[in-house]
Amino acid sequence: MSAAGDDAHGRPRRRRMEIFAFLFLTAVLMPAFAVAAVGSYGLAVWIYQMAAGPPGPPTH
Repeated sequence: MSAAGDDAHGRPRRRRMEIFAFLFLTAVLMPAFAVAAVGSYGLAVWIYQMAAGPPGPPTH
């Protein structure tokens, strides 16, 4: 088998895999990362407020 024959069959498969990887990253991984980041920030603020108290002016 020649290298040119392998390359001709490999290009469509590689392109298909690149499209699949792009769709996976944009439709699955990035939304999951965004939810995890916002959830982590919310958890950090909640834990901070448990230790430091709620925001606002101090009560007299």
